[in-house]
Amino acid sequence: MDDLSTLRNMVLAPYILKATALIGIKRKVGGNQFRHVFATLGILLDYKLFRDAVLLKASLLHDFLEDLPAAQVDEIRWIDQDGHKVVDLVLEVTKLNNETKPQYMQRVLEKGSTNAKILKCADRISNLTDLHLDTHTSGKITEYLDQTEKYVLPMAREVNLNMVIEIKDLIAKRRALCNQ
Repeated sequence: MDDLSTLRNMVLAPYILKATALIGIKRKVGGNQFRHVFATLGILLDYKLFRDAVLLKASLLHDFLEDLPAAQVDEIRWIDQDGHKVVDLVLEVTKLNNETKPQYMQRVLEKGSTNAKILKCADRISNLTDLHLDTHTSGKITEYLDQTEKYVLPMAREVNLNMVIEIKDLIAKRRALCNQ
């Protein structure tokens, strides 16, 4: 099956519908989490990752459990035949309540599956794209960039060298912005 056929036959609509619950979750940079998950999906498609339905479906819900703590994983499990695998991937990239951000990032780096690392890199590319001085202080941006270099770049090196190039470029541009 070619890429067009793969995408044509992939059923994303139930996941999109589930993700609409994120419309009410505002982002500091403006917009809402629903738009962010679509940006993450778009990044995966931009990298031509058309054939992994679980990865694409999980991208639409990757922040779902963090942003909607009352949500139940069974809501996702029973969406379709991929639901269980989607839940597993979403849980891999979900920060646990007892984890600090560094602990969470280290866990994904050390123990995350290839898809968890790809998804985390796409998520971070979306977040870096939205990182601006009108919404974050220079210090916060620098801290975020340092965290990206420490945890996300090594993930990208493992899973997709083109993501390494994009992440490095975004880091350099945001550092230059902070140093103006």
